[in-house]
Amino acid sequence: MDRRFLFLIGGIVLIIAIFIGIPKKKNIDDNPPVGVQQQDDPAALEIYEQAQLLRADRKLLETKKLLEQLLNDYSDFQQIERIQEELEAVNMEIIHSNIPTEQSIVHTVKRGDTLGALAKKFGTTVELIKKNNNLPSDMIRIGQKLRIWTGKFNIFVDKSQNILILKNKEDVVKVYSVSTGENNSTPVGDFKITTKLVDPVWFNRGVVVPPESPENVLGSRWLGFNIEGYGIHGTTEPGTIGQQVTAGCVRMRDQEVEELYSIIPLGTRIKIVD
Repeated sequence: MDRRFLFLIGGIVLIIAIFIGIPKKKNIDDNPPVGVQQQDDPAALEIYEQAQLLRADRKLLETKKLLEQLLNDYSDFQQIERIQEELEAVNMEIIHSNIPTEQSIVHTVKRGDTLGALAKKFGTTVELIKKNNNLPSDMIRIGQKLRIWTGKFNIFVDKSQNILILKNKEDVVKVYSVSTGENNSTPVGDFKITTKLVDPVWFNRGVVVPPESPENVLGSRWLGFNIEGYGIHGTTEPGTIGQQVTAGCVRMRDQEVEELYSIIPLGTRIKIVD
């Protein structure tokens, strides 16, 4: 056999051996970009899918339990903020529903009962009783069975984060973004709701500003504290939510303060911290 032919065959074999022995260079695209999480745990995804099915079937208590499980056991779930928002929505649905819970009772209407008297007796609001029982008016009849919420709400405001937390005893129901006082002017301490007003008049340095005026900054609701001049209210400037810009009150979006107003009774306790 020709020597040159043998050299050629040997060279080809050597080249093949070299290529086989060199590990493939990993493409940069094989790695996930910095900050992008790996794929979610299949168990977490299954729990989330179950929660969605239960919610679609209006099985709200079971949905709540699964969403809480996700938050507690799978904190690295990629959509954890969405889970928190869904849990808050489910919490509010439960409160506004007629579903029996540990925080509600069924009351049989007796002679002399009124919605106002029942709301005061059980520490709730007329609006919530009507919502729970699909009542079109304040009229109730003897023998009628009413689902009444008996949970005890309280409010926690964190000025450093500009958030208001609605709680049922120690359980978080919902977290709202709010505005607090400019130059740290919102007072800190323990307070309670002593006044509730729909479409409040604003008394601005001796000037009466009616609710229909565009200059009335209080929005659609007022929840006054037991400290004169301070409270929780709506706003005509929703773009300022999340900032420290008020004269000392806690400012919320109108839709959200209306939601809070409808379930918070007089006497509800509020804690405000720096």
